[in-house]
Amino acid sequence: MNAATTALLLTAPAAVPLAVSATYALTALARHEVPRARLVEKPRLAEKAVAVGGAAGPSDTGRAADAGEPVVESPAPGRHIADWAGLVSPAVVLGCAALLAAQRVDGGSVSAYAGLLRADALTAWMLLVVGAVAFIACASAPAHLAAERAAGSATAWTVWRYHVLVQAFLGSMCLAVVSANLGVLWVAIEATTVVTAFLVGHRRTRTSVEAAWKYVVICSAGIALAFLGTVLLYYAARQAGVAEAWALDWPTLVAGADRLDPAVTRLGISLVVLGYGAKAGLVPLHAWLPDAHSQAPAPVSALMSGVLLSVAFAAILRYRVIADAALGPDFTRVLLAGIALLTLTLAAGLLLAQRDYKRMLAYSSMEHMSLVALAAAVGSPLALAAGLLHIAGHGLAKATAFCASGHILHLRGTSKIGRVRGLLAQFPWLGALFGLAVVALLGFPPFSLFASELGIARAGFAAGAGLGWVMAAALLLVLIAFAALATRTARMLLGPGEPTRESPSALWPLALGLLACAALGIATGPLGDLLTQAAAVLERP
Repeated sequence: MNAATTALLLTAPAAVPLAVSATYALTALARHEVPRARLVEKPRLAEKAVAVGGAAGPSDTGRAADAGEPVVESPAPGRHIADWAGLVSPAVVLGCAALLAAQRVDGGSVSAYAGLLRADALTAWMLLVVGAVAFIACASAPAHLAAERAAGSATAWTVWRYHVLVQAFLGSMCLAVVSANLGVLWVAIEATTVVTAFLVGHRRTRTSVEAAWKYVVICSAGIALAFLGTVLLYYAARQAGVAEAWALDWPTLVAGADRLDPAVTRLGISLVVLGYGAKAGLVPLHAWLPDAHSQAPAPVSALMSGVLLSVAFAAILRYRVIADAALGPDFTRVLLAGIALLTLTLAAGLLLAQRDYKRMLAYSSMEHMSLVALAAAVGSPLALAAGLLHIAGHGLAKATAFCASGHILHLRGTSKIGRVRGLLAQFPWLGALFGLAVVALLGFPPFSLFASELGIARAGFAAGAGLGWVMAAALLLVLIAFAALATRTARMLLGPGEPTRESPSALWPLALGLLACAALGIATGPLGDLLTQAAAVLERP
């Protein structure tokens, strides 16, 4: 692979989504579909209707259009084609990931721009996960936006803004994955916070705006901690004699980790784990997650839960390699195992009391990320491979579940579990896909989460008595979460109902996600070597 091809493959996953985002923005400007200073008659009527009717619910939140935003009543058919243009970005990400994976299964790495961008087997694996989940989310977006248009809750500007922000979000995540410099990694993850804050508040209701502010405040605190930890590691590297230009280069820090000051490194790693753990939904900075996931549009929730949490945790995995080389394995083992158990305990308890199905899925994300943290704490090749497989399976299943929940919200007009009954009887296709997605999240075969959870459990019990007791406690908490999730989902799916006409053609992305999750659980195929090499990248030096 020559230098130009390498640079292209490393640049395209981040550059193409950003280019598509800019194209959406320029198109909106060219069509004059931006907020204007003066209200037109139709927005006044919409605002009056909301003022008379009281607070807007999930089905009518967008009817009170932003000041000056043109209302979309009957968009031109050509405009809907733009909803599908967003699929270009995940297709490019998947293509680049496949080409990088084909070159990197031998355990090597490639870099570009003087080492600023770098790809190894872990990078290729994460790009595949990001691309697959983004494909499901972007393919589900046209149906979601069509439902908003039909409900009168979409304006021309909100539709274009949605596309611009989603593509920028995808580009930021890809940049975080391909960056070799820990400073650029921090900038990319901070960019995801800025972009997704506007997506969480997409509906402009009081609840969604509160969730967006909560997300910004908590994640900004976490990112500030991660920044301080990054600065401390930079200081430790400079004190160890590492050149200024390479003091935040990940391969350089791994190679020279034994020269880092232990006290400074210990404090820096602790701050990084807490900071990026906030983005990954781990205790103690987890409180933003259920609010943000429940208020964001369903495809955005799919991206946030399916890959944003995993990209943030991939950053923790990179730092863990440095910490183990500098401090030994016990420090990160205790830190990650403790955080995993606390997160799992909280998620299981809150799932028992949950009455909102989107928040239920959000707490399920905390449960699964705690299992990945537990795999990282064990740190054996089996545990790391199982943890990475869990990241992929959880992303596919959770993206399917969140996109299905968006369809349920549009059809039933409520996110309350107690008000949704008989989904299988009334909407057989949608009910079946939502139910299978939850079955996948519960860890049933043939879905990949069964294999990954089994691998994590085996690795934990084989690691020794201390981790064996931790794994036993974790499995007990997983059973509690299992019972809570299964019971509430069964209430939604079962019950009488009259069959209603539905459009299975709008649900093909969900079926594709479940098929991919099941195929990954039956046989990893050509991805098996890549998974093994990705786990080897994270093994303790």
